[in-house]
Order: sequence, then C-alpha cells, then structure tokens
Amino acid sequence: MSHANARLTPAGRLIMVGRIEAGRPVAHVAAEMGVSRTTAWRWWRRFQQHGRAGLMDRSSVARTHPHRTSACVEARVRILRALTRRGPVFIGGRLGVPASTVGRVLTRYRVPLLRELDPVTGRVIRASRHTANRYEHDHPGSLVHLDVKKLGRIPDGGGWRALGRGVRPNDKRGLGYDYIHTAIDDHSRLAYAEIHDDERGTTAAGFLSRAVAFYAALGVRVERVITDNAFAYRHSVAFHDVAARHDIQQRFIRPHCPWTNGKVERLNRTLATEWAYSRPFGSNQERAQALPRWLDYYNLDRPHLGIGGQIPIDRITNGRGQYI
Repeated sequence: MSHANARLTPAGRLIMVGRIEAGRPVAHVAAEMGVSRTTAWRWWRRFQQHGRAGLMDRSSVARTHPHRTSACVEARVRILRALTRRGPVFIGGRLGVPASTVGRVLTRYRVPLLRELDPVTGRVIRASRHTANRYEHDHPGSLVHLDVKKLGRIPDGGGWRALGRGVRPNDKRGLGYDYIHTAIDDHSRLAYAEIHDDERGTTAAGFLSRAVAFYAALGVRVERVITDNAFAYRHSVAFHDVAARHDIQQRFIRPHCPWTNGKVERLNRTLATEWAYSRPFGSNQERAQALPRWLDYYNLDRPHLGIGGQIPIDRITNGRGQYI
C-alpha cells in the first residue's frame, strides 16, 4: 500500500474532495491533482455517499471466483506434494492439471519450496538466497559445470532409512562413501554422472575425459568447464592435462560462492531427491544400478523448468533426431 500521506491516498483524496466541495469545477481540481476527470468524479461520488470512510482503500480482490480450482483438486495437489515432494510439472502430470495451476495452489497455501526442504524428512531446513544475476550460454558445450556429490554407502539388506534408526551396525566407522561425479551442460542441461570411490585428481580427470566423449557422441564439443576450488580441479596435473588435450578452458567459482556453480548444485540436489533418496534401497549395488536409468529419464523425458519446461535432449536436437 502507498504511503498514507502520498497523493491520492486517503490524505490526498480528502484534499481533492475538499476543493470540489468548496465549489471548484471537478475538471480543474483533477488537473491540479494530476489525475483524470474520471478518477476525480469517482472519489467525489464516494465522498458524497459515504463521507470520509468512502476515501479509504478497498480490496481489489473479486467477491467471487467462479473459475477457481476446486477444493477437491487443491486437496489432491497438497497431498501429492506431501507424499512425493515433487514439483508442479510432476504433480500436474499425475493429476491432469496445468503445472501453473499446481504452482498457484501451492503458493496459495504457502507450501515451502522444494529447495527449502530436507529431501528425506520434508522439513524446512534451508534459508533461501535470491539473486537477479542469472545467465545461460547460448549454445551447447559453451560451458559445462562439474562437481562431486558425496553419499553414504548402503549396507546389504538396507540402511537406517529402510530399517529405522534403531537398527544400525555396531561398527561406527560405517561403510564409507560413494563419490558421484556430475556434469551438466549450461545451455541444454544435459547431464552426465559416474559413481567413484574417491574425488582425487586422477579420478576427476578420467571423469572429465569420459564426459567429453559423452557430449561429443551427441555432436557437442565442450569448450569450457567451471568448477569449485577443490584440489582435484585447481591443482591436479592429470585434470589440467585432460583439459589441455581437449582444448578446454577452466574456470573457477569465487571462494564460498557455490551459487556461481548453481546449475550443477541443483542437479546434485535433484539427483539426491529423485534417485539416491527416492526410495529405500536394499543395497549399495541396487542404488548404483538405478543411476543410469534415472539419467536417461532426466535427459530424455523429464521436463526442466530452468529451460522453460523443455526436455534437455530437445535443446541438443531439433526434435527430429537432428543436431542443432
């Protein structure tokens, strides 16, 4: 709402109707106040009918909403969101309603954004950071984002997510971690990932070499890569050699600014939600075997909101299997 003493808020309207009430022509007063004659007549009539109370702001919300989404559909949207913790595109596809409708329903009921939630429990755990500095390179391969996602390994028979926290092995050292090396093209959002036992420079170098081959098979030449300042990327001779061999320029994010590499950070969170923690796995091998299938779904079938609801492969081809 405007400042209470600004022009044509209640204080300005009272001045205007006071001049009209003194006998001056409405058109002259409207010109002095910088408003149209229609606006001046509207407030003058309201003042005549309701006095000073008629000069108060009124809500612009419609009294009735005949085309509003039914309460039944709204309830189904909220239930499916709570059960699956998925976005408007997924929920809309399941319920047969537009994703924009699902988004409005979630906003209307102030449902927290997925990025603010713990992917396992659904509790709000993250503070959001908003920035207007967004960018996208104009063709595939111009920039590829790289990162590593660390996941605890699953014991045979299932871990605590499947059996509960009360059933845990006595060995407190655990089974160690899987390191998911990920890459995503800045323009198309086409993703590539591998599971490794570490995040050393030689491992990162081998991953980069295979990622370059993956994109090359689709007709995309990797020109630049951007990473954080991890030792494997910043100081590994093997990683630098692979980049130089393929004539790839290296870029690094500013320290403590992970949003600079936000596209791969978002891929890591999507990967964790829709693959790693999508269901309780019975073993680490079972989870690993599910990764290639999920990547195919991500690249070939899953609409991506960051590129206007397109599927990543559609930004590589023209929709008829031909490279653009």
